[in-house]
Amino acid sequence: MNRKNKWIIYGIGLSLLLGGCMNMENANGNGVDEKKNTQDEVKDQYARVQDYKGEGYFLNNGDENDKIAEAKSEEVEKAVKDFFLEKYKTEVKVHNLVGNVDGVTVFVESSGPVHFYSFAIVPINQETKEINAEEVRSQEDVVEEGIREGLYNLIFEEEFKNLENYLEGVVSEKEVVGRTVESLQNVGGSGFMTPYYTLTSFYGDEAIQPVFDLYMENPDAKIEDLKSAFNKDSFDKEYLNINIILFMKEEKVSPSKSILEKVSNDLESMDSIPNGTYQIIINDNGVHKESSEGYKDNSIKTELIKSK
Repeated sequence: MNRKNKWIIYGIGLSLLLGGCMNMENANGNGVDEKKNTQDEVKDQYARVQDYKGEGYFLNNGDENDKIAEAKSEEVEKAVKDFFLEKYKTEVKVHNLVGNVDGVTVFVESSGPVHFYSFAIVPINQETKEINAEEVRSQEDVVEEGIREGLYNLIFEEEFKNLENYLEGVVSEKEVVGRTVESLQNVGGSGFMTPYYTLTSFYGDEAIQPVFDLYMENPDAKIEDLKSAFNKDSFDKEYLNINIILFMKEEKVSPSKSILEKVSNDLESMDSIPNGTYQIIINDNGVHKESSEGYKDNSIKTELIKSK
């Protein structure tokens, strides 16, 4: 998958989902009433970003497995915790269980200084309704990516703190907001995430790989040793995306071009924030409940590159 386009995939998926709803307006030839009902249904699919904590999120054909997982939640949680500890030497907290067609998707958050969100998939035997604890898995490179991003945040803690402070200042002006922490915990599952920005570190990043290897060998390695392992000469800005995602505070307000330009100009002039490829996105106030996505047709975005 093209590295630069990965961050927008969920937006494309949402557009396809909504397209199916929008095209139903005239399916039955019922005119204004049918159109009004469809508009109301589409509106009901969204929540204010300030209120959204993951309620309504679902995965296709997962209703039955969702019930099984809830009934056996202790068994599911233990299987996932053991999976992360044995394969990645990382302790995790379980936040949410969501049934899927083959089992249950479990959203977790790492414990300890290397912080990231992720998920694992626990299969359920469809005949016996038993949990297959020995076959827990995750998607290719998802957990590894989360660890790399957590390591980036740890190594460049001061720079990321400067970025966080700046974004908090933008939000304090009360025109835009970020996501709730609860939504990140319950349905995030995508590496290092904060209410205002996420990271994406791609496979093949030679700069962070020695740090990753050291962490996997010794998760208790000192921060100084992890920093020393970073291969700064091999750093490539295209391997680290910093995705700033903000939402309009008020409902029924279009994404602000002036805020997008201000954030972009401010970041371009700052020398105290991390290097990388920045994607800046401003959405309206709504979050799609079922997918947790905020990117829509009216969202606006820009990109800049920081490379000191």
